[in-house]
Amino acid sequence: MVRRLVPLVAASAAVAALVVWAVPPGAHRSGPVSAPTTSVPPSTTPAPTTTTPPPTTTTTVYLGALPQTDALPSATSPQFLAAVQALFRAIVAGTPATAGVAFFPQSAYLQVKDIANAATDYQTRLVGDYDLDILAAHADLGPGAATASLTGVSVPMQYAHWVPAGTCSNGVGYYEVANSRMVYTEAGVTRSFGIASLISWRGEWYVVHLGAVVRSGGGGVVLDPESGAGRSAPSSTC
Repeated sequence: MVRRLVPLVAASAAVAALVVWAVPPGAHRSGPVSAPTTSVPPSTTPAPTTTTPPPTTTTTVYLGALPQTDALPSATSPQFLAAVQALFRAIVAGTPATAGVAFFPQSAYLQVKDIANAATDYQTRLVGDYDLDILAAHADLGPGAATASLTGVSVPMQYAHWVPAGTCSNGVGYYEVANSRMVYTEAGVTRSFGIASLISWRGEWYVVHLGAVVRSGGGGVVLDPESGAGRSAPSSTC
């Protein structure tokens, strides 16, 4: 299978929640009826009743809270392309907090990892490394960062493989693909850098490691920055 560069198109996904607004029924009043020459006893018509509808409630279901599926993600889905664009914008701006949409959901990670303190590991290690790698990639763009424009993402689907439960301290399986490439132009020059690992949740790809899966130091990492689109190499699980 030949790796190909997926051009980015404007992609957005809107999730609409159906909210039913209950309108209270209108109220009316019947007064006594009278005539100039005739006395009429008070009306015995029962007073109208007003029924208050039960309050409406909304429930938000987070994607990561749903069970995993064995669907192989696409490198061209609107959700994935929009997420990659958001990640690159965060790199250009140097704002890791705006890149969360591209990152593997915490609620999914708590299902995947069969380890103690998985939530702490997610926040301190995974999210911490992701933030540092975004800042490192921003610094690598240099003074012309604001002019950088993402032109495509290359996902080597020929290397995608299923990581079963019981491997890498996982309680739930997922698809993984290593060494994808984000391709961009800056000052008229095409350049690229890698995404260390994408893993799946319910048929969509998410970044779980941006600069490196395993790192020796405490700083951010830019994976294989190169001139041109670069090349993706296979990598083993974990």
